[in-house]
Amino acid sequence: MRKILGIVLALVLTLSLASFAAAEGKITVAALESAYGSEIWVEVCEAFTAKTGIEVELICDKNLEDVISPNMKAGIFPDVVHLATGRPAALTETMIKENLLTDITDVLSMTVPGEDVLVSDKIAGGFTESSLTNPYGDGKTYMAPMFYSPCGLFYNQTLFEEKGWELPTTWDEMWALGDKAAEEGIALFAYPTAGYFDAFFYALLYEVGGAEFFNEATTYAEGIWDSEPAQTAFDIVAKLATYTEKSVPANANNDNFTKNQQLILDNKAIFMPNGTWVVGEMKDAPRAEGFKWGFTALPAVTEGGDRYSYTWFEQMWIPSEAANVDEAKQFVAYMYSDEAAAIFAKGNAIQPIVGFADTLEGDNQLFYSIYDTGAKAALGSFAATDPVEGVNFNTTVFEAVNSLVSGDKTKEEWIEQIKIDSDLLRAALK
Repeated sequence: MRKILGIVLALVLTLSLASFAAAEGKITVAALESAYGSEIWVEVCEAFTAKTGIEVELICDKNLEDVISPNMKAGIFPDVVHLATGRPAALTETMIKENLLTDITDVLSMTVPGEDVLVSDKIAGGFTESSLTNPYGDGKTYMAPMFYSPCGLFYNQTLFEEKGWELPTTWDEMWALGDKAAEEGIALFAYPTAGYFDAFFYALLYEVGGAEFFNEATTYAEGIWDSEPAQTAFDIVAKLATYTEKSVPANANNDNFTKNQQLILDNKAIFMPNGTWVVGEMKDAPRAEGFKWGFTALPAVTEGGDRYSYTWFEQMWIPSEAANVDEAKQFVAYMYSDEAAAIFAKGNAIQPIVGFADTLEGDNQLFYSIYDTGAKAALGSFAATDPVEGVNFNTTVFEAVNSLVSGDKTKEEWIEQIKIDSDLLRAALK
């Protein structure tokens, strides 16, 4: 009897330990090391483990795709990946197109670890309702919003004060300022890389035609690029190219983009499209005496018209082949805790949490209050499609701006290629 009782107790103990191990678990988190640095990820992972008992193996690298792609091709996937769309390697876009993401809609109804509030109640409105998180338009969420940043036009406030210039509120006023600045050898516009035209162009689409037009344009509606709003957007971009500092295309790459950003700090160009991370990227760069960051939404198309600032945010996702999905979802839910948000904020990585912007100071208070001063938020991007050989719409629409500035491509050639590729992508919509 004692022997049987001992076996039963041993079995119960073994099962209890197994259950405890499963409850704690271990996950692998792959996170991009960007301008925010890697230290915040180390601290957040440690805090998550302390809160949940789930251990985290962290992979953090500036070239994350190069690190994790070989293993993924071999069938070994991280449990959680923090990697946004819009990067040259397009790994996240590939995962979307190949249906390799886990549906994380249920995370929204989970309780934030360590708190008594639902994830859905913590995330600011609209962030889980765009194609950047719901790429298939099926009402389900596959990517969690991370590190949001209002995108708009950055400039030197002191330059305007010294010159007695007024900030343009319409595109007509923008062109007038460009002509005035050109007389003093100052370009109206510069951009880090042509890829930064994504946020710019999306906000412009909202301005010229509103949300309905934006949705039709980003889902490749038939004839949409022949419409009057589309032509207005094309005209503005093409004209802006003529006001752009001519050295920009040569440096518009991952190695030299800071040289283009330096143009703003040196008062050699007035405006550039960017996100709030530019302050950190350029914090040690030389600058004109008295330089002070300024930030504004795109000028309105007409007097009194709507002005938009695109809200860029990064994404976190769980591969469909992840080995520890339940634990991975807990990690995603923890990203919206006050504790995690405070840690991320140390690196100027701001989570889209309701009311969190009220805690910010300095430049961040200026940037994140843009929607409190009249600008409207633009959200969304071009819809995901099945792969189409030879077509990368981001390249077609945005990268071509380099050629517009250099004169290697005409506006008409640019528009024609957009129409051709849009037709191909419409047929491949998911």
